[in-house]
Amino acid sequence: MNEATGLLEQVLQAHGGVDRWRRAGTIRARLYMAGPTLTALGQEKILAGVGVAVDVQRPRTVLTDFTGPGLRGVYTPHHVRLEDANGTVLAERTAPRESFPPRLGGVRWDALHVLYFAGYGLWNYLTNPYLLTWPCVRTEELGPGETDGPGWRRLRVTFPEDIATHSAEQVFHYDERGLQRRVDYAPYVLGSRPAAHHTEAHREVSGLVLPTHRYVLPVKDGVPQPEPIFVLDFTDVTVDEADQPQSVRGGRR
Repeated sequence: MNEATGLLEQVLQAHGGVDRWRRAGTIRARLYMAGPTLTALGQEKILAGVGVAVDVQRPRTVLTDFTGPGLRGVYTPHHVRLEDANGTVLAERTAPRESFPPRLGGVRWDALHVLYFAGYGLWNYLTNPYLLTWPCVRTEELGPGETDGPGWRRLRVTFPEDIATHSAEQVFHYDERGLQRRVDYAPYVLGSRPAAHHTEAHREVSGLVLPTHRYVLPVKDGVPQPEPIFVLDFTDVTVDEADQPQSVRGGRR
C-alpha cells in the first residue's frame, strides 16, 4: 500500500467509510451562501436559503427555491436549466463552462452562471472524499509543508477533464483524525485566482461525516487573506439511500 492510498483510506474511514458512501443516494440540505464575490457579481442573495439535493453516485445537483419560490435549478456537467414547479423549462444553457465571461472589473453573472458554479461546487463538496475514489482521479500524498495544524497531512489530487471542478489540481488538508479541514484550488470560472477553502463543524448524518460550515479565503502571494469571499452554512442535512448501492470502487459515470 502506498502512502497516498493509506491516507485516503484513513480519510474515507473518518468520513463514514467507503461502503457507507456506496450505499448513499442523495444528500439534501438547506444552504445559506453569501459573500462579497457574489455581491460583486450581481447575485448577492441568490443562494441564501436554497434547498440542495446532490446525487452521490452521479454528477447532478438540484437547487430548490432557486431565483424564486417554487422554482428549481438543475445542474449536470454539460447542461443547466431553470424550471417552474411543473417542470416547464424557463431558461437553459448547454456547455455552461464555456459561457463564463472574462473575470474583469464590473463583470456580472446571470442565474445560469450561478447555477453551474454552485451545482458543480456543491456536488464536489458534499461527495468528498468519496469523489476521490472515482476512476482516473489521481492522488499523491505530499511531504511536510504549510498546514494549519499539527499532525495535519496533505493530499494532492488531480482530476480528469470529465469531472467538473474548480481546478484540475487541488491540495486537500486533513487533520490528525483524517477529517478534511482545508482545500487549496484556483477556480477557473473566477479567473483561476488561488483560494483556501476551510471546512468546519463536522456532523455525522446517517453514517456519513460532513462539514456543515465552510468559508473561502483569497490567497495573495501564497498567503491566505483574513476576510472570506464566500461563507457557506448547511442545515437540515439528510441522506437518502441509493436505489442500487455501488459495488465497485468509485461512482457511476
